[in-house]
Amino acid sequence: MRLAGRSKLGFYPLPVAEAERIRRFLRFPDQQSPALDPCIGDGVAFAKITSDAQVLRFGIELDTYRAEKARSFETDLIQGNCFDVQCPVDSFSLIYLNPPYDFELGEQNSRRMERLFLEHVYRWLKPGGVLVFVIPGTRIGDCNVALSTHFRDVRVYQLTEPESVRYKQVVVFGVRRTRHERERLRDDDITRARQWYASLARDPERLPPLPSEPDRQYAVPPGDSVRMVYRGLSLDEIEDLLQRSSAYRQAAPVLFAQEADISGRPLTPLHGGHVGLLCTAGMLNGIFGKGEARHVAVWQSVKLVDRTEEEEDGATVVREKERFSNELTLVYSTGQISILK
Repeated sequence: MRLAGRSKLGFYPLPVAEAERIRRFLRFPDQQSPALDPCIGDGVAFAKITSDAQVLRFGIELDTYRAEKARSFETDLIQGNCFDVQCPVDSFSLIYLNPPYDFELGEQNSRRMERLFLEHVYRWLKPGGVLVFVIPGTRIGDCNVALSTHFRDVRVYQLTEPESVRYKQVVVFGVRRTRHERERLRDDDITRARQWYASLARDPERLPPLPSEPDRQYAVPPGDSVRMVYRGLSLDEIEDLLQRSSAYRQAAPVLFAQEADISGRPLTPLHGGHVGLLCTAGMLNGIFGKGEARHVAVWQSVKLVDRTEEEEDGATVVREKERFSNELTLVYSTGQISILK
């Protein structure tokens, strides 16, 4: 994942318009039914998908700020790592899963996070429960083992909102098989299903777009409330205690450069080269002056190329010579900016 993606923990929210179309594919019972979003983010998409129904919402979110926003949607939420959560199997009537689009780096090999999340949470879905799985279309093949073995009545659609097209997102609907249905599966049935998922991953653009009017509906079964237990460490507490740990104190001098304290007078007058080294090393940066003349000074070293052309034997010879020079940027309190070269 790119650094921009890692900075927001792989959070790529489902557009609201797509969530509204997904909602039309689901038929909720008159009784209450528990639903889970293991990567709930800010909770907006999950709230749309479960709107206008007697749903007990459960969620898991790593980020503190997004977890607080998700709680506003009457969600029983755990802030922490999904893989540190324990839950009884066969508990939820609906699982909406839009996991981080990233790799997990391991000692032996690296695996896609989409597959890891699916294999971790599908057991929490009760037989006959509905899975709504949003992933990049090219990653369906990575999840084909769990999908072909544990889910039936699977349908896959392209998502068409601009942000969804950007990440080539598709939505997978499926119903979890019962134990009896799994036992009746033949090896060639699983093989054909895995080959079908692999073919979709090679060319996801041939999938039909998710229609505004559903061509079928998935019946969400009723269920009771669920108790999830978090066995991990509190992330907020870890952040608060980190700076007081011995490991942090040992690593801090290496990771964070100490601010240089420069004072005193040189023994002899400085030459121009000495002054230039001090400038480009940042030792003469700072805030100077008073009133409108007050300014911030920042020095840097820049590379210049001197280009000359000469005529030799009727031909033009171009010569380039590189040199370094000092550049001073001044930002005044009035907003004026000057660059001295």
